Amino acid sequence: MNTIAEFVRARANDDNIGLLYGDERWSYREFVALCAQRAAWLLSNRREGPFHVGILLDNVPEFPFWIGACALAGATMVGINATRRGADLARDINHTDCQLLITQDAWLPALAGLALDCGIERILNVDSTAGRAALAAHTGAALPTVQVRPEDIFMLIFTSGSSGAPKACICSHDRIATLTRTVAQHCGHGPDTVSYVTMPWFHAAAINTGWLPALSAGSATVIRKFSVSAFLPDVRRYGVTHFNYVGKPLAYLLTAPERPDDANNPLRVVLGNEGAIDDVERFARRFGCTVIDGYGSTEGGISISRRPGMPRGCLGLPNQDGVAVFDPATGAECPRARFGPEGQLLNPNEAIGELVNTRGAAGFEGYWNNPDASHKRVRNGIFWSGDLAYRDEQGYFWFAGRDDDWLRVDGENIASAQIEEVLIRHPDVVLAGIYAVPDPAVGDRVMAAIELREEAVFDPAAFEDFLARQPDFGTKWMPSFIRVSPSMPMTATSKVLRRQLRMERWHTADPVWWKPAHDQAYRPLDAEAIAAYEAGFTPGALQRL
Repeated sequence: MNTIAEFVRARANDDNIGLLYGDERWSYREFVALCAQRAAWLLSNRREGPFHVGILLDNVPEFPFWIGACALAGATMVGINATRRGADLARDINHTDCQLLITQDAWLPALAGLALDCGIERILNVDSTAGRAALAAHTGAALPTVQVRPEDIFMLIFTSGSSGAPKACICSHDRIATLTRTVAQHCGHGPDTVSYVTMPWFHAAAINTGWLPALSAGSATVIRKFSVSAFLPDVRRYGVTHFNYVGKPLAYLLTAPERPDDANNPLRVVLGNEGAIDDVERFARRFGCTVIDGYGSTEGGISISRRPGMPRGCLGLPNQDGVAVFDPATGAECPRARFGPEGQLLNPNEAIGELVNTRGAAGFEGYWNNPDASHKRVRNGIFWSGDLAYRDEQGYFWFAGRDDDWLRVDGENIASAQIEEVLIRHPDVVLAGIYAVPDPAVGDRVMAAIELREEAVFDPAAFEDFLARQPDFGTKWMPSFIRVSPSMPMTATSKVLRRQLRMERWHTADPVWWKPAHDQAYRPLDAEAIAAYEAGFTPGALQRL
């Protein structure tokens, strides 16, 4: 099967449970019938132009119903980021040429007053009486006769926007079908699998590594909004065997009070990326499961996964040929990383570069209506990931952050991920974000934003002592500023929103501690101190940054 439409059609006569939501259940036979009903509505409302259908919904069963409907109808599903507002939300919908928009009551206020190219009459509210009546007219519709080709666009998925404006990544049926089969095989999906999908459904992780592998195996998917308190009760209630994540969910789940019977559950496999190594290991031990944390992106092009016996904390080895680390300035491969006796990276300036695939350009299908961004990803036949990494002498790859997460401190390049890895070892730190703020003289200073565990109290002297005692903590890594936030700004896919942190700097209602000089102790940063520090900059310099 090379299209998602084929995956859906294959379940038309399957009476096994396909979806679970609260106390509701749908067999696959019922699921396909509901997809066919919605596909008939889509086809009856199609007009000239790209057959793009925006979906702005919560994590509710209607989301997979409409994804399946789009696949059957030959339409392209566009995942609309539900965290966007105002002009940004309108931009996403218009930028992707949506001719229809599917939504619900909860999102009508966000849509009110927006200048949408599709027009208000092209918005279907699935919660409204009119919306239900429109769909009811197509009850019992047969599966469409539309021919869906492997090269057709299955969906447009926006990047997370953690470091810039989100881009709509093109995902063909063939690429996603191939990925689906790979994930299902790698994670051992079978008829008894129960997949727990709590990531937002407008993002690739929920669809590609959560729901579609279960669909391909004919197994059940639980739809749920992420909740720390509901996680383990849900795992036991539904018999969940598989769970997927992106970013920080493991860190949040580990904040729940630990109980002696936490490992008494049916969970077998957890698949994700960007989880901290300490969180990955603690989660696996506590809940008695296997956690597979790898590297991949919505764009495709590069896939890296861990294997038994690899160095602790590395990304692993690539799953295809051509993956390397290049210096973006010269286009040449970076020297291999060298480590000190305590595991510290000895040559970061020369070893850290951009993760590329010299043979991976064909795997990237581009960004919709954004040739400049597409060109930035593929240059001279090479796929440039936009992620920083380094590679050791044994060939293992290590993550170092995004390409705009460089800090230049005292003439040395530092990658944010290196410092964050140390900060989150602290027993009170749940999340950490490292980013550059300007130095009045030249280059950057290190600023950290941290979120502490509930009831924890920040002790700056003890925190500095902890960092100083870490054997792999670089001499230029000590944060000049520490922002203690009760709730870190995050993307919808649980990634720290460093872009916002960089913009805010020290202008925040959160407590900020700072070291005026390297050899001085941390002290509270108040309005007077901010004014004095900013007075050291050339007039207008901060506004231009």
